[in-house]
Amino acid sequence: MPRFPCVSGLMTLRNLLNQRLRTAMTAVGIDDTFAPHLAQSARPEFGDFQANGVLAAAKAAKTNPRELAQAVVNKLDLADIASSVEIAGPGFINIHLANGFLGRGLMALSTDNRLGVEKVDAPETVVVDYSSPNLAKAMHVGHLRSSIIGDAVVRVLEYRGDTVIRQNHMGDWGTQFGMLIAELEDQLVATKGAAAGATENPDIALADLEMFYQQAKAHFDADPDFATKARDYVVKLQSGDAHCRTLWQQFIDTSVAHSESIYQQLNVSLSHTDIRPESAYNDDLEPIANELIQQGLAGESDGALVAFLDELANKKGEPSPVIVRKSDGGYLYATTDLAALRYRDQQLKATRILYFIDARQALHMKQVFTLARKAGFVGDDISLEHHAFGTMMGPDGKPFKTRTGGTVKLADLLTEAVHRAEQLVSEKNPQLSSDERNDIARKVGIGAVKYADLSKTRTQDYIFNWDSMLSFEGNTAPYLQYAYTRIQSIFRKAGISGEDSSASIVITEEQEKKLALQLLGFSDTLEQVAREAYPHVLCTYLYDLASAFMSFYEHCPILKDHIDAPTRDSRLAMCKVTARTLSQGLDLLGIETMEAM
Repeated sequence: MPRFPCVSGLMTLRNLLNQRLRTAMTAVGIDDTFAPHLAQSARPEFGDFQANGVLAAAKAAKTNPRELAQAVVNKLDLADIASSVEIAGPGFINIHLANGFLGRGLMALSTDNRLGVEKVDAPETVVVDYSSPNLAKAMHVGHLRSSIIGDAVVRVLEYRGDTVIRQNHMGDWGTQFGMLIAELEDQLVATKGAAAGATENPDIALADLEMFYQQAKAHFDADPDFATKARDYVVKLQSGDAHCRTLWQQFIDTSVAHSESIYQQLNVSLSHTDIRPESAYNDDLEPIANELIQQGLAGESDGALVAFLDELANKKGEPSPVIVRKSDGGYLYATTDLAALRYRDQQLKATRILYFIDARQALHMKQVFTLARKAGFVGDDISLEHHAFGTMMGPDGKPFKTRTGGTVKLADLLTEAVHRAEQLVSEKNPQLSSDERNDIARKVGIGAVKYADLSKTRTQDYIFNWDSMLSFEGNTAPYLQYAYTRIQSIFRKAGISGEDSSASIVITEEQEKKLALQLLGFSDTLEQVAREAYPHVLCTYLYDLASAFMSFYEHCPILKDHIDAPTRDSRLAMCKVTARTLSQGLDLLGIETMEAM
């Protein structure tokens, strides 16, 4: 009787089957270049898993695929793992897993703190660049996707054992800050009545960052003297003037506090120590430019310093231009990103660097990656990955805006989410106390917003819809949270805690087997998310798990009087593994659960 692989430190269920299939294929002379192509079957009559890799191998060898598939099956060692293996169609291999094998696997998961997810043998140092708000303005809905998608991937990578270094590349530098610190000085002087007190407490002036920015811009446009002062402050700021730096630092500190408040509401794991802003690379911009000149990778063009990349030439064969330094001596995002890449390679020793930036920046990221490699700012062995995402759309199919056409502040969106969730929770369970209602509303509201985004393929745009995201039916956070609370209510009714329900698991019903197969796929799912950086894969898994549990709950009585003790205890143990997997999966998405709703 083999040990179950999910907790043996060897491999996942899918990897076990792949290994056994590959061994059998090799034994009949199939070259290693042909993979088993194993997939979980969508229909029970095709088995639990189906492999079709023999078809391509047979075509290459010009032999009968069914005969080759039969030869593979004859060599396939799935003793005590599969109840039957059959050939279907032109040469598909259908594998029906044994109920006893699945039961032993679930029993192993029930006592494993990591639910069968082994730490990676060779952990990588992964730098993840995400969120990256501009500190000149309040965070808006455009920052939601980067923040929560990046954070979900970070959590999965850490859970699997990689060393993850979060990098919040906040925009805290540039010409607009001359205008902003000049406005801050004016407002503080007006409030305090004296310039001497102008750098003491900016909190009141900056209570609404969006309004402050609009005031500063209006002041800049209407008052030539103020505009001159603002431009002068840019020069002073960049040259290290103490007064301007103090004003700038106060503006930054208050702005960062606004962002961190949003992260706390969103349950995003970014902290102050993860901030590595644009200004941190300021001293390396000129050296970057000089090195590009020395290597012959950049030269003057219309007064600017430009690198031309033949690797990214357009259809006419014209190389892609990257402006490293403007004609007025100013540096652009590309230069700062080059400096950041060099820092992440040489100082952070990254082996993999992930950027969660929207799809509109695809060309920019290709340019930066290409130029960084050509200049030797990063090694060839480092994986540079831009994981793009689409746009949140309103009901009209256009980028999500306020009714007046303005930018939706992220803080306002989250407040609205909690308010709507509170109304919903109050209707469904009016007996809750005020504190219970507020806590559940916060978890449901914030979870609904996050899950509605994370459950969509990140490369696609999606329509923001309050009704669908707060629904207790379908692929939503409330549905998953409710599935978890349903299990907790079973434990309360049984008079036990979830941790008490350990027993032999015996699978006899179709719904039990479907739930078992879903539970045993958790490790494979996280492996895919870590590799591809698509959180929706985990969302789909959790939804399928919750759906499998609901079907199990409806068809397999647990606490009915006619159910014998071994069957009851077996099903309670399955409930335990399900609850722990739902909770852990949602936690990796940054979504909280509750004991009751």
